[in-house]
Amino acid sequence: MPITSLPSPWGVGTMGQAARHFVDFLHQAGQSCWQVLPICPTSYGDSPYQSFSSYAGNPYLIDLDDLTKDGLLLPWEYQTLSWGDDPASVDYGLLYQNRFTVLRRAVERLWHAKPQEISRFLHEERDWIYDYAFFMALKDHYNGASWAQWPEALRRRERSAMKELQAELAGDISFYQGVQFLFFRQWTALKDYAKARHVSIIGDLPIYVSEDSADVWADPGQFQLDETLRPIEVAGCPPDGFSADGQLWGNPLFDWEKMAQDGYRWWMKRIAHQLRFYDILRIDHFRGFEAYYAIPFGSKTAQGGRWRPGPGYAFFQQLEKTLGKQNIIAEDLGFLTPEVHKLLAQTGYPGMKVLEFAFDSRDGGGREYQPHNYPRNCVAYVGTHDNDTVQGWCKTAAPDDVALALEYIHADPWEGVHWSMMRAIWASVADMAIVQMQDLLGLGSESRLNTPSTLGKNWCWRALPGFDSTILAQRVHRQMELYQRLPEDTLS
Repeated sequence: MPITSLPSPWGVGTMGQAARHFVDFLHQAGQSCWQVLPICPTSYGDSPYQSFSSYAGNPYLIDLDDLTKDGLLLPWEYQTLSWGDDPASVDYGLLYQNRFTVLRRAVERLWHAKPQEISRFLHEERDWIYDYAFFMALKDHYNGASWAQWPEALRRRERSAMKELQAELAGDISFYQGVQFLFFRQWTALKDYAKARHVSIIGDLPIYVSEDSADVWADPGQFQLDETLRPIEVAGCPPDGFSADGQLWGNPLFDWEKMAQDGYRWWMKRIAHQLRFYDILRIDHFRGFEAYYAIPFGSKTAQGGRWRPGPGYAFFQQLEKTLGKQNIIAEDLGFLTPEVHKLLAQTGYPGMKVLEFAFDSRDGGGREYQPHNYPRNCVAYVGTHDNDTVQGWCKTAAPDDVALALEYIHADPWEGVHWSMMRAIWASVADMAIVQMQDLLGLGSESRLNTPSTLGKNWCWRALPGFDSTILAQRVHRQMELYQRLPEDTLS
């Protein structure tokens, strides 16, 4: 359940009361985990997988009502603004237009009220926050332009040019620093609230970072860039049954050989930071650590790419050496080879089993995704944020595929196929089973969160108030009892 998908009168789900109520729902429903999407600031396309920073939090997730309780806002300063006409969808255009105006008022009061706390926060986050805040201030100064389009002196971070604009943009820099203080404070409060109710938060770490990000601008040497600081090749996925052209993500690729020389220090810092946010971390596109798909920069599709070797097991050996054993889930989906399976076995991480893949001929189908073949050490899903909901899948998949699925799961027409699909993974031996909130609600394709390789309608779905009802919680709790998935069962 993405945080953005929670209900709120102010345009988008946040870390406020609706999030706390959802945690209460999870506890009442006998759930031990809440998986969220990346919580970093979003850039072009509003995707949480294309962010301005690997370290910063998304300003949209800051709850305005909680800021009012803290004395940093007045109700009329945001309640009189338009946040969109459809409570079931996020209007990102309005958010961008109005949210920062409101947050500037809050941050101005914050600096007056808590200067010492902010200074302490800035010292604790000094490894990233100064570069991030300056980067965002520069983007505002250049009307949102990518840093690739900035003056050459700033692109190359020449000291004299940096110093001059740091003084000129001091107010904007302070604003972005204050926003992060507010985000971290609210996130810590929400995580503590969940912990008190025995709900762990599963986070999501995108393997790649956006080209237009503070990460690349501040440390370009970590990436495969040419002498003009433009990518040589970019990331993506090859063509498959869902996309004839493949997926052209466009992210710059890592210089793995250089990273290995200092023990992958850049990555170790990035993962350590994420583990402060989350109790469990899902590493996106795990197969990219064995081999990654590289597409020539400037390509229109992903068809002309090639596979190149990744860092392999040495990376994960360094990770355990540096950070110790951690709770990590490997997103081992996509084009898998024996080498990828070997790498997963070497790490010992649980991989992912997606029930829809067991029957969908567009993706080749696969018995390994049928619940009777699951190992214990895996995380079972009906579908992920990149898949259609159960109800939507039944309408868009091939009729023969749907018929096979319904026969396999012994679908009950009286209660809806979504419950039968969920029960199939709950009844499996998988150590963890995760379902989308849309499937618990029995929603169709209108609630699908993301359709890969498309723009314009993704990441917008929102639940309506009352979605996390006591009746639904009780029903889910009973399923957990039946399949011994209550938290106390999983500990035994």
